[in-house]
Amino acid sequence: MAAVVRTLVGSATKLQWQPASVLCSRAVSTTIPAQDPAVAAPVSKPKGNQKVTMIPGDGIGPELMHSVKEVFKHALVPVDFEEIHVSEVQDWGQDHQDTVDKVIQSFERTGVGLKGYITTPTPTKTGELMGVNMKLRRRLDLFANVVRVKSMAGLKTRHHNLDFVIIREQTEGEYSSLEHESVEGVVESLKIITREKSRRIAKFAFDYATKHGREKVTAVHKANIMKMGDGMFLRCCEEVSELYPRIKFENMIIDNCCMQLVSNPYQFDVMVMPNLYGNIVDNLAAGLVGGAGIVPGESYSHSYAVFETGARHPFAQAVGRNIANPTAMLLSAANMLKHMHLEYHGQMISDAVERVIKVGKVRTRDMGGYATTTDLTTAIIDNLHKGKYSSFV
Repeated sequence: MAAVVRTLVGSATKLQWQPASVLCSRAVSTTIPAQDPAVAAPVSKPKGNQKVTMIPGDGIGPELMHSVKEVFKHALVPVDFEEIHVSEVQDWGQDHQDTVDKVIQSFERTGVGLKGYITTPTPTKTGELMGVNMKLRRRLDLFANVVRVKSMAGLKTRHHNLDFVIIREQTEGEYSSLEHESVEGVVESLKIITREKSRRIAKFAFDYATKHGREKVTAVHKANIMKMGDGMFLRCCEEVSELYPRIKFENMIIDNCCMQLVSNPYQFDVMVMPNLYGNIVDNLAAGLVGGAGIVPGESYSHSYAVFETGARHPFAQAVGRNIANPTAMLLSAANMLKHMHLEYHGQMISDAVERVIKVGKVRTRDMGGYATTTDLTTAIIDNLHKGKYSSFV
């Protein structure tokens, strides 16, 4: 831009010394010089639809993904899905490792995905200790799982107006898949806690709090018993907290944390914790605001983002019965669109979901109603183009 400006100024300087007749002649005959392409180019927009990896998962996952695709179609969302079926309990005629490789390759193309829960059987058929979920988290380095627990207007629960965030480190800890039978009848399971990953998740939590205007971060641990492992995690959180003087820092033992969540959840703002604690607290907290069908979630690495339900449960007993609640998956999909800078479409979908639940006429059984998955999906579609979205074409 500076080079263009200098050229124009220089031209103007020369023109000041020319006779008036020459100036008039040049004004008529001179064509406008071509602009620098970097200056002339409009704001860049993606050509065609953006690509998203979709993993339906097990249980009700495929049914929830069908709801997402129907809502996206009626909302005219500019997204195309690369759908890949992955399962450890269903036979899709593919080797697990080959399928995982295909998922990784898809994420390398798209950078973002929507994922259903992949059931990890107990015991596994293959004898492998590491399930597909953990393989994907490790390969994609999805170190931070974020679940925002927020009350929904119109949905009656024991607690009201809750709004707090659970941040979980999910690449190590008790999920390291390092177990062995040292002697017959004695099994040792290794819990891995590293300083590097503890500091990374702590920094993520404080950065999240700063970005979203949160005031407090609570580190959840069991350092009174696991003095070295959880002790290191707690020390890392304390060290990182000193870099964020405007964010209040507290710590709480995991068993007390569970009691406090049930009795007084309003005291929490942002919570950060190791892997297993996070899995337990995610599901406990989801129950405070309506259950597994309500709460969305997401997982991040430095390069990828995966959006899924906050409370991970396949709900296998509901498969094929058209009774699953698509709310959590639809809100996760809406958050994914906002992450992709498709804020208009993402907000349209989340507003439609919240409007339907607030009115309360169409609710699935887990929300105290009698509607089917199809009924709730249809109601949300009918509410997409209302209010400020009514002029959208």
